[in-house]
Amino acid sequence: MNRALKRLSIAVLAMFLLLLINVNYLQGFETSSLAAEPNNARAYYGQFEYQRGNIVTADGVTIAGSKPSGADDPIKWQRYYSDGPMYAPVTGYDTIYSSSGLEYYENAVLNGNDTSLTVRNFIDLITGKTRKGANVTVTINSKAQAAAYNGLVATLQGTGRVGAVVALNPATGAILAMASFPSYNPNELAVHDGTQLIKNDDTLQHAEGNPLLNHAINTTLPPGSTFKIVTSSAYFNQNPGSSTQTAVYSPTQLTLPQTSHVLTNDDGEVCGNTGTDQVPILYAFAQSCDTTFGSLGIKVQAGALNSTAQNFGMNSSSLKIPMPVSPSNYVIPASEALTAYSAIGQYSDTVTALQEAMFAATIANGGKLMTPYLVQSVIASDLSTVQSTQPSLLQQAVSPSVASNVGQMMEAVVQQPEGTAYAFNANNEGVTIAGKTGTAQNGANNSGLNDAVFTSFAPYDNPTIAVGVIIQGGGYGATAAAPIAVQVIKAYLGIR
Repeated sequence: MNRALKRLSIAVLAMFLLLLINVNYLQGFETSSLAAEPNNARAYYGQFEYQRGNIVTADGVTIAGSKPSGADDPIKWQRYYSDGPMYAPVTGYDTIYSSSGLEYYENAVLNGNDTSLTVRNFIDLITGKTRKGANVTVTINSKAQAAAYNGLVATLQGTGRVGAVVALNPATGAILAMASFPSYNPNELAVHDGTQLIKNDDTLQHAEGNPLLNHAINTTLPPGSTFKIVTSSAYFNQNPGSSTQTAVYSPTQLTLPQTSHVLTNDDGEVCGNTGTDQVPILYAFAQSCDTTFGSLGIKVQAGALNSTAQNFGMNSSSLKIPMPVSPSNYVIPASEALTAYSAIGQYSDTVTALQEAMFAATIANGGKLMTPYLVQSVIASDLSTVQSTQPSLLQQAVSPSVASNVGQMMEAVVQQPEGTAYAFNANNEGVTIAGKTGTAQNGANNSGLNDAVFTSFAPYDNPTIAVGVIIQGGGYGATAAAPIAVQVIKAYLGIR
């Protein structure tokens, strides 16, 4: 009898020790996985126990916030979004199951669990203050954002096509506007009813144009003639003695090497109408002569186009704002004939609207490409600054002299009568805009129209904003994309 009790006691002791070890192991090494366990009800409701921080624009507009839920709601706080569709590419959404955009990438500070807030949370605990997540201030300017989004809506509503606008501060890389169309209302995904949430999400998942996708940073389309900024830069890099008045080969038709194909200008126009096949490169750029830049592409060769494109940020899979940005691509062509097409933004060239803004911002900033960023600062509930973003140089894309030459040519596009965007040089109250139009053939586009592209910066003498616009199936860049960019610039600069 004593022997049996002894054995039982040892077995109980062993099980107790194993239980003790397991509890300590779980608490010490499995905390994160337990907190993330979808069936952990305590963790599920715990994430809604404290008020989530706000997302606020640089000029003080709250675009995401939290308010008390109803008395019968077990989730204490209700997330809401002001002008939800306008700011959806910035905020993303925060649902009871998942999140996206800044709601996801800044979640730790918004919900108050980030290590930078640990001391403040402890002080709140001992002083009895109600804990609250930190506010995230973004670089967005509300007037520029409204102009960008409203321009997309007016142009694309009811067409079934997509478009995007991005505006940057050339000197810092701060994102001043980031609009995507079609968009969605994050309030529809902030509901606490799981059945309703699934229904709303399913509707958005199957909606035309994929509204949940941030087209500004995750959709790539051909750049068209805006890529001539890259081709021009490669040419000036290889010919440092050249200027904007250097004469370049500009035939009415360019016979492509090793083929019977010819490259022509839009509507078969003659570049410059000078009676010769030589015109200043500035004139060819302003008039956007395809034969000129196809010829220059063959001359500088695909390797130089590729390295220059990469200097402007293309072919990069590491760019984050903090949301990951889909790479804009320059694919080295297999022949000189295809290189001619790639030099005018066709063949396999594809870019995001952000990349379009980066083209102009680099030229506006003397050849320096700044790292784009969206989060300006993180402000704790006691109003102290927890984090702030300092502008950083991504790379010196081109020399100041090359940037000056290309900038002068971009000014001619808008300011000189032969420029493809000359129509927008008036009614800007003395502000000089520089830009480049693009009209890109896109085999993936079912509208029967070309994609419209425009990249620009202003004011020319002291640039404070650069804007990139892409309109799928918009037709001519000067017709569909440029007007939106001009409105964004005017809104940001306070011009009516």
